[in-house]
Amino acid sequence: MEARETTFERLIQGDNQFQIPLYQRTYSWDAKDHQRLWDDLLQQTLVGGDDAPAGHFLGSLVLDPRAPLPDTVQRWVVIDGQQRLTTLMLLACAMRDHVRAFDAGKADLVHRRYLVNEEDYTGLDAYRLLPTQADRPSYLACVNSDPTAGGEDSIGAAYRFFRAALAEYNPVGEWDTVRHIDQALRHRLTLVTITAGPQDNAFRIFESLNNTGKSLSQADLLRNYVFMQLPTLGEQVYDRVWLPLQTELGPDRLTTLAWLDLVLQGQPRLAGSEVYEGQRRRMGRIVAAEGEEGLRGDLVRLRRLGRLLLRVFEPDREPRAELGAVLTRLAQWGGEAHYPPALHVLDQVDRGVTGTAQAVEALTYVESFLVRRMICREPSHSVRQLLATVPSGLERDRPLPEAIRRFLSGPRRGWPRDEELREAIRAQPFYWQGSGRHRSYVLRRFEEDYASPEPVDFSRAWASIEHVLPQRAGQEWLAMLAEDAEEGERAEELHEALVHTLGNLTLTGENARLSNHPYERKQQILDRSALRMNREIAAAGRWGRREILDRAERLADRAVRIWPGPLAADDPRADERSEWLRLRKVLAAVPAGKWTTYKDLSTVTGAGSPQTVGSYLAKHADVPNAHRVLTADGTSSPGFAWFDGRTESQQEALEREGVRFDGTVADAEQRLLLSELAALAGLDAPGGGAEDTAVRHPEAPADRAENFAALLRAHQPDAADALLVWLGKWEAEGGRLQYGAAAETSCAPVLREGKGPQGSIWPVSVYPRSGTVEVVFEYLAGREPFTRLGLLAELRDRLRSIPGVELAVPDEELTRRRPSFPLGALRGEGLVIFAETLEWFRQQSL
Repeated sequence: MEARETTFERLIQGDNQFQIPLYQRTYSWDAKDHQRLWDDLLQQTLVGGDDAPAGHFLGSLVLDPRAPLPDTVQRWVVIDGQQRLTTLMLLACAMRDHVRAFDAGKADLVHRRYLVNEEDYTGLDAYRLLPTQADRPSYLACVNSDPTAGGEDSIGAAYRFFRAALAEYNPVGEWDTVRHIDQALRHRLTLVTITAGPQDNAFRIFESLNNTGKSLSQADLLRNYVFMQLPTLGEQVYDRVWLPLQTELGPDRLTTLAWLDLVLQGQPRLAGSEVYEGQRRRMGRIVAAEGEEGLRGDLVRLRRLGRLLLRVFEPDREPRAELGAVLTRLAQWGGEAHYPPALHVLDQVDRGVTGTAQAVEALTYVESFLVRRMICREPSHSVRQLLATVPSGLERDRPLPEAIRRFLSGPRRGWPRDEELREAIRAQPFYWQGSGRHRSYVLRRFEEDYASPEPVDFSRAWASIEHVLPQRAGQEWLAMLAEDAEEGERAEELHEALVHTLGNLTLTGENARLSNHPYERKQQILDRSALRMNREIAAAGRWGRREILDRAERLADRAVRIWPGPLAADDPRADERSEWLRLRKVLAAVPAGKWTTYKDLSTVTGAGSPQTVGSYLAKHADVPNAHRVLTADGTSSPGFAWFDGRTESQQEALEREGVRFDGTVADAEQRLLLSELAALAGLDAPGGGAEDTAVRHPEAPADRAENFAALLRAHQPDAADALLVWLGKWEAEGGRLQYGAAAETSCAPVLREGKGPQGSIWPVSVYPRSGTVEVVFEYLAGREPFTRLGLLAELRDRLRSIPGVELAVPDEELTRRRPSFPLGALRGEGLVIFAETLEWFRQQSL
């Protein structure tokens, strides 16, 4: 790179064009920035004497030169400094238009000196500065003295600022006065230009400069990255895809979309500050595999999601009234917690996977989850993270409403059941729960449930929460409550127990008139209310304990109907979920070259009989590794069939993966037994069965260690000795070695003091006979600290640096995969990197 100091005039002289690339953000300087530059410029108009300034340094300008074409200008891509450069050009526009009012010749001089190239170029070559497409129309309007110059955007605001500043500085209109500004602008503002060389990476330079000036948002960084990956398609993609998306959403919502896109693809734990990195990794894989066309297709998909997200933000955009209504309710509830499930549901509708009625039902469960938790005083801090896991946690083989209801009904999700909701409405101090917006929302929904023929439009009516039994009860109220008090109970105590409960609260615009008046006066006012629930209150002859509790019961009936609850604990559908999820988890853990049986799966998962397991697998195409399940005698089930129409047999598929067959019977030594099956899935081992003794295997841990070493030396002689030395070192430094119980004795380096709920964790399992090292990402994803996707990805990348190890698992699949790599890679440098990786694993986990 080459750096030199220059003035603004020397920078722009000649036939040059400074281009703001697509990856740059739009012009963002505001009035404070304009004022600072103007003040600095005025200081430079002082000439002569001790107060004369020595010139003002504006900062650096990083430029990437582009080879000129014949008969065109020299083009410079502005990597850094576009805000300063654009502002100076807009100041020149304002100065020219200010001068034109009294000296057209001088105005033309300013125009040609600063804004256009000296030769009579046509088209865009004529302009010395060419902003990014989003700013270009507004900027060119200023340069071309278009009537639309000085609009409401940032470009227009800057132009108008300098027009006003010049009018104040030179109200009479004299060139001799403006000349001082012109000379200071040309000669006394200095910059350092840094010119990138042929081998310099412009985008890397840009990223390294991001800590200066106005910091870039996650959306800014993402845009920058995207258009550095589109050298030939950039203009087209920007005009047709990115600019409309950016214009519709704005920077903050665009960042939200980028986060939600990652959430929908299985990364719910990403923080807002990690959005750019997550998308950069994801898009980088697309570019590596499919090039620019692949990235363009992905951005088209992202724009489609952006249009759907606008309906979440602005439900009036939703064309289906019933779906718009439930989106409106979620928007009225407020916050961002509902964004992931709402966007997922709209995406399913848009792709034709689910219908409108099902979408409405699904989102009603989300609304109910939020409202019931608030009424029952469930902690709110975990709701956002919990709902972010909805899209990736749903069972795909179920209708969407059922899948969402079942997911939210799961253990430790905190969706209150009907009896909990009724008790909270009856006894909890609702007035002090949640936020004021949430409390008003609940009462509005109660009123709307009356289905009045002339409903109140709450968007136009002003109403606040009213305590019918007032917060400061006078003697008449206390006398009434004394009639309801039980033996030993004071009226004041009863007042305190009832006053803030839902049964005593309503909405009204007449708070001042209602005040602390006795019930008879409030009754008259409430009876004339437009709200049905207020007229219902007024129908009561008095307002004490019985009346408040009776109303609480009626409101509870409405709440149960408005906000349907989770599946009941004794509902068969509630129990089914854990069994089949456990089955999927266990099958996902079965490595290539291994097999298991329907009977073992039924025992480990508790899913019923072997026939029940077989029937489930026959109906669900998305269960991983279903072809690795055989009958108890090691043969294929007569009813086995592929879902994808493959013509090869189950035996042929297993043989390709390394399972040996004697005729039609699989090798028993490659079968995972009950204890191994449970251990692979991170489950407690069930009691032994007949199959536990079907294969001879060493029983004592010492025998298992010896068997592992013997198998390793027999099948992996080149790697055995060095690997065994390292395993011994692992134990000596406080780790533990856990051996499998099958004939092919596996070995896993375990941490004795891991943070997982089961006390210990391990990163890999080594299989000596089949010659594979299995990386247990799927198991680790449920154990701290590896619940963070970033740590799983770093573990993958560290292992991937071993020569001969690929582990081509994308981020979004890490939590569901247990890939393997050849054990033979753990030799020489490979073993050194492996040891360093596991030491890193230890440090992360302790």
